Parts: sequence; C-alpha cells; structure tokens
Amino acid sequence: MYIAVAPPSPGRHAGGARVALQRLDADGTARGEAAVLARSALSAAVAEAETGRPRWIWAGTRSWYPELLAAGVTVDRCWDLGLSRAILASTPSCRSSPYIDRLRSGAQSADGVEPPRTLLPPPPPPNQHSLFEEPRAQVGPFLDDVVEEFRLQMDAVEHSRDPRRLNLLIAAESAGALIAGEMEHEGLPWRRDVHEELLESMLGPRPPEGGRPAAMERLAAELRAALGNPGLNPDSPQDVLRALHRAGIEVKTTRSWELEQQQHPAVGPLLAYKKLSRLLTANGWTWLDTWIHDGRFRPEYVVGGVVSGRWASRGGGALQIPRQVRDAVRADEGHVFVVADAAQLEPRVLAALGRDSALAAAARGRDLYQGIADQGFGGDRAKAKLAMLGAMYGATSGESGRLMPQLTRSYPDAIAVVEVAARAGEAGDGVSSHLGRGCPPASEAWRQKQRTTTAEEQRRADGAARARGRFTRNFVVQASAAEWALCWLAEIRRRLAASDIPSPRSRIAFFLHDEVVLHVPAPLAAQAETILEDAARAATRLIFGDIPLEFAISVVSVTSYADAK
Repeated sequence: MYIAVAPPSPGRHAGGARVALQRLDADGTARGEAAVLARSALSAAVAEAETGRPRWIWAGTRSWYPELLAAGVTVDRCWDLGLSRAILASTPSCRSSPYIDRLRSGAQSADGVEPPRTLLPPPPPPNQHSLFEEPRAQVGPFLDDVVEEFRLQMDAVEHSRDPRRLNLLIAAESAGALIAGEMEHEGLPWRRDVHEELLESMLGPRPPEGGRPAAMERLAAELRAALGNPGLNPDSPQDVLRALHRAGIEVKTTRSWELEQQQHPAVGPLLAYKKLSRLLTANGWTWLDTWIHDGRFRPEYVVGGVVSGRWASRGGGALQIPRQVRDAVRADEGHVFVVADAAQLEPRVLAALGRDSALAAAARGRDLYQGIADQGFGGDRAKAKLAMLGAMYGATSGESGRLMPQLTRSYPDAIAVVEVAARAGEAGDGVSSHLGRGCPPASEAWRQKQRTTTAEEQRRADGAARARGRFTRNFVVQASAAEWALCWLAEIRRRLAASDIPSPRSRIAFFLHDEVVLHVPAPLAAQAETILEDAARAATRLIFGDIPLEFAISVVSVTSYADAK
C-alpha cells in the first residue's frame, strides 16, 4: 500500500497549515478521496496508518520526517521522490520518455576527478524551515504534483532495462534517507567535558576569542626563531612560503607531505603547528559550542551527496571525526557502541562485479590483500595492495603499473570491469553501478576540448581523458560499494526493529561509507553484533545473489569510539 503525503492541492481545502494523505493503488492510481488534516493531526494519522506498513510517498524525506520523529513517530518505508529523481536522471537503465528526457536535459555531466554533488538543490538549513508553511516554494509540491511524479517514476522504473535492480536502488536510497533522519534526531553521544580535556591537553587552556592557544603560540615562536622572522604569521600560507624560501627551503607548497622531505630546524615546529591548527579549526572550542548540545552531536547527513551515491555531510565535519577527539564519543551509561567495519569493501565488490572466482577465493579470509599476495605476489602483501588500489583508482604508472600485468593475469574478469569503465570514461561515455546508478556522460564542453588542432591541445586533451577514465574506473566500484552499504544499513534497521533492542527503532548512531556504529544497551551487545553480521550476508544476497564470496566485517563493542580501531 502506498500513501502520498503533501500539502493539499490548490482548490482542495487550501489555506492554513494543512496536509493531505492520499492512498494509492499498486500502479499509483489514487484510491478514494484524499484526507485533509490539520498539521497537528499528522503524526497521529501516520502512526495509525503505520500498522498497515505502507510505503510513504513524499517529495523529500527531510521535509517531512523530522516533524514525525519529533512527535515520536517512525515509519517503516518510503519512496523519496527527490532522491529517486536524481537516480533516474542519470541511470542508463531508463529508456527514453518525455519524463526521463526532461530529467536528463537538466542533469549535469561528470567530466573530472571530483564527483559533482547531487543533482537536487540543497535543502534549507536544519531547524530553519517549516514543513507546512505557504508559499509553495517552502512546502514543495502539492498533492497532485506528488502523485503524478510518483506515477511517472514508477512507469520509468517498470519500463527500464532492469526494473528489479532499479527498484532495489530506489528502495535502498529511500531507506538511507530515513536512517539519516533518525541519526540526526537521536544524535551521536558526545562528552563535552572529555573533549575539552583533550583540547586542553594538546592546545592548552581556551584562549580569548580570536586568540591563539598557548601550545600553538609556543610553536609559532619556535618557527619564527628558526626562520629568523620575528613578524611571521604562521596562519598565512603565503607568508610562511615566502619565509621558507628566504631560508633556502625550496618547496612549492606548505603541504605536510612536501615539508616532510626537507631537512631544516623550521620543519618540525611548522608541521606540529599545522596539526594543532587543523584540530583547533575543525574540532576546537568553537566547533563544540556550535555542534554539541545536550550531550549529542547532530550533523546533517546528505544521502547521495556525491555522484557515486556516497553520503556527505553539511556542517560539523561528521564524516571526518579525527582520532584526536574520538575519545569524546562515549556511550551513555549502561550502553556500548557496537562498531562494525566492512573490511576491504571495494575490492570485494570488484570481485562480485566481475564474478571472478579467483579473486573471490582470495577474499575468503579476513585479509583480502594477503590472499592476493599468497596467490600471485609471493606473499608480499604491500605489493598486492598497491596493485589492487592502482587498478581501482587508476594509479597504473610507476610501481603500480609494473604490478598490473600480474594482477590482470591472476584476476582477468575483475580487472576487465575497471578497464572497460576506464575506456568508456576516456571516450566521454557514461558508466553505471551494479544496480544502475549512472555517471553521466561528458559535457559538450569536454568533448569540444577533445577536438584538437595543435600538439599542446592534444596533450591537454589526453590528460583530461585519462583523468575522466580514472574517475569512471573507480565509479563503478565505489558506487556499487555504496549500494552494498545502503542495503546493509537497511537490513540492520529492519533487524533492529524486530529485535529485543528497545525503541527508538533505529539505534544506528553513526555511518561512514563502510562503517556502522550502533548504540545499544550493554546487555544486548551480542545480539547487536549478530544483527550486523547477518545483515551483511543478507545485503550480499540481495544485491549479488548467492555467490561464493564473503563480505567480511569486523565487529567490536566499546564504550569509547577511540577504542574501536
């Protein structure tokens, strides 16, 4: 059963803070008249309808779910039209139709190394938008628009080249939106007092606004003395670079990897200063004041935030919690974090994509790279890892390039997957993930640059083609791995709902690409570990069927996130 949610369409009880619920048949046809409710009655109506396990149809999960969660209502399933629209706009699985052609005409091309953001405009800042206010720009589409969009999307999926896979991708993406909303609502436990102690131990006492912490001030003095420049501003890369040059240190940038190659008394304090400066900027006292409230970190997760389908975050740096402050992530009293890491996910996905039995055999142990090393690299794990990463990320020159022939001989079916993707990218064509998430073809501007008349233009065109080939080479693997992770999340959520672990339904506290953190009562940690492992096996079967390939995960229960790795 489907139920569409939207503000009433014009002429249908419009005016005021109202919302309409419309039941739909399996083909998206409206069943009966829409129920028009006051905003205050929405959560009760949704809770009552949830007993029938409908699939909620709405323009965007972020526009509706926070309101329901605040009222203590969770939903089991949804179809997020906005996220689905982004998938349908770029997937090669969909056949041409007026709706699909209109979506594709507005889709962006992916030409370079850096994946573009999602095709959808960003939502309003968190906690600064009303869900049901007029005018229309604030509430999104009206009911008739939502129902029509849903029918068009269903029709596009039904007539696609692989409806089962595309349906699974949309369901997984929509489940991810629900999980993201629940993670934001519950928040990640965070001890402000522990964080402040960590900052003081590394930086010294909190300085006055605009001041420099004592530890950084001491390093700045050492740096000025080493460079003979008492007026140096260590926070200015331009000033530092000029001072380094005057001291005879010939570097092109102030990046750490380049400085580490230099032998000079200034290098040590400069590297230490840069490290503390990053900590102060990314997770210092100002970050604490902004993002930690009521013992919780509540960032905004952006589902499908990059073209490969990986999540991103908006503000707070949720996907980059540095090791220096992880000890501040502490479980509540009587609870633990159950942390699961899908080990070496992308090469295992590559083995599944290529149906490569030899690589699948290498993956049967916990350490896939050691399995590869034992099969063809004389047991040298470092070489095996370098070769596999080079194959997936396009580092096929230098040492990686020299190791590639052996990798290709050992795993021809797997390597063929990324090589075909790379050639397609170099030609300006699009590629897709296992379930059908598409990387759009190159833009006309990119193609114009490939039409060269001089040797210099040809050199630049070849470089651009190779860069795009590296991008598409990794896209097919990274996007398929993101799909596996989404199905893993959805399976975890479903199993948590059916378990003895108490509400709220989702106890997923944190997610980072191939890592999931649950926050559960300590006595139920073993049950949570089983759920994580069973969900991983279920996700593999759901996407790839019954294949002789293990997606190994490591699971540990800790009270501090710092102890997880």
